[in-house]
Amino acid sequence: MPALVGYLQSQLLGQYLRIMPIVAVGINHKTAPVAVREKISFNPDNLSSALQEMLDEVSCKEAAILSTCNRTELYLVQNESIDQTQAKIISWLEQHHGVPASSIIPSLYWHSDKQAVNHMMRVACGLDSLVLGEPQILGQMKQAYSQAKAAGSLALVMDRLFQRTFGVAKQVRTETEIGASAVSVAFAAVNLAKHIFASLEKAKVLLVGAGETIELVAKHLYENKVGKITVANRTLSRAEQMASQIGADVITLAQIPEHIADADIVISSTGSTLPIIGKGMVEKALTKRKHRPVFMVDLAVPRDIEEQVADLEDVFLYTVDDLQGIIAKNIENRRKAAVEAESIVSEQSDVFMAWMRGLNTQDTVVSYRNQCLEERDALLEKALLQLKANKNPEAVVAELATKLTNKFMHAPTSAIQSAAQGGELDKIVYLRDIFNIDN
Repeated sequence: MPALVGYLQSQLLGQYLRIMPIVAVGINHKTAPVAVREKISFNPDNLSSALQEMLDEVSCKEAAILSTCNRTELYLVQNESIDQTQAKIISWLEQHHGVPASSIIPSLYWHSDKQAVNHMMRVACGLDSLVLGEPQILGQMKQAYSQAKAAGSLALVMDRLFQRTFGVAKQVRTETEIGASAVSVAFAAVNLAKHIFASLEKAKVLLVGAGETIELVAKHLYENKVGKITVANRTLSRAEQMASQIGADVITLAQIPEHIADADIVISSTGSTLPIIGKGMVEKALTKRKHRPVFMVDLAVPRDIEEQVADLEDVFLYTVDDLQGIIAKNIENRRKAAVEAESIVSEQSDVFMAWMRGLNTQDTVVSYRNQCLEERDALLEKALLQLKANKNPEAVVAELATKLTNKFMHAPTSAIQSAAQGGELDKIVYLRDIFNIDN
C-alpha cells in the first residue's frame, strides 16, 4: 500500500502541476533601466483593482503584485500551461499599462513551480536586491501580501507560500550575517555612531546638508531612536521638508557655529566646494562642551570638514574613504553569508514543494483508501454470512484471503502487463521498485 500510494503521488503531482503551476514573472534592476521599469510599475492606490483584473484577464486562481522602485513582480497560481499563461500576462500588461509588448518582453523573466518558489524566497531574503541583503524588500513583500489578502486574490497555495517565505527570511536573518554589516555610507556612518555611543537615545545629532545621502542618514538615525536631530542646509525649504518626516529642527549653514557645540554627532554631505566646518569652529565647540567627545563623519567630496579637525583630541573624524574601506569588507562578509542563505532557501523550497505534493494528492489517496476499505468490507460481509451458515471457518478465511489478494493485485498486475506489452521497460523497472519486487 505505501509503495502504491507513493506511485500515485508521483504520477498525480506532474498532472496537477501542469494544470495549476505557480508562476513568478517580473522585471528588475538587473534586466531593465528605470525608464523601462517605470512603465509597468503599479500604483498602490490602484493595486486592488489591478489584482482583480489579473484574476479575470489572466484566468489565474490566485495573484499578488510586488511593485517597488527596483522591481515589479507578479506571483500567480495558474489554471493553464506556462505557455498560455505567458501569452495572457503579456497581453494584460500591455493593456493595463498602455505600453507595447515589444518594449517590455526582452526585460521580463519567468519562473515556474520550484523555481518560482525559490525566486520569491530569494527576493524576500535580499539575495536578489541591488544591495545584497538589504532588509527593506521584506517589508515591501509583506505589504504586497497584505494588499493581495485585502483584495481577496489569495487562497490556500499562495497564502501558504507567502507565510513560508516570511519564515525563511526570518531564518536567514537569524542564522546568517547577511544583514549584519553596513554596505552603504549612510548606514555605515550610523553603525559607527552606534559603536562609539553606548546608546543613541540620548545623543544629539547635527546633519549638514539635505540631499539624498543625508536623508538616508536621517532615516537610519530616526529608526534607531536617536535623541535629537538638527538639520542645517543652505535652502531652508528643502531641509524643512525632510525634517518634517523625522521631527527634526532646522537651521541655516550660517547658524552652525551657534549650534555645533550641542552636537554629539556631526554628519555632513553637501555640494560645497569649500569646507563648511573648520578646525577653529570645532575647537571653540569642544571648549563649550568641556571636551566631551564628538563623532564626526564627512561624506562630502570635496570635504565639508577641514582635514586638520582630525588632529584635535576628543574628535573622532571619519571621511568617505574610511567608510568605503569598511563597506568593502562588509560586502565581502555579506557575500559569504549569502552562500549560507542560498542553502537555506534551497532547502526550504524543497520543503514547500513537498507540502504541495501532499496537498495535490490528498483527495486521491483518500479516495483510494476508501475504495480499498469498501472492497474489504464487502468481502468481509460475505465471509461473515458464510460463517453464520456454519461453513468451515478455515475454508471461509482462506477464501477471504484469496479474494482480498486478488482484488488488491488486479490493478498493479494489469499495469505491469500493459507496460510489458507496450515495451515500456522503464515503467516495468519503476513498478518493480515501488512494489519492492526484487527484495
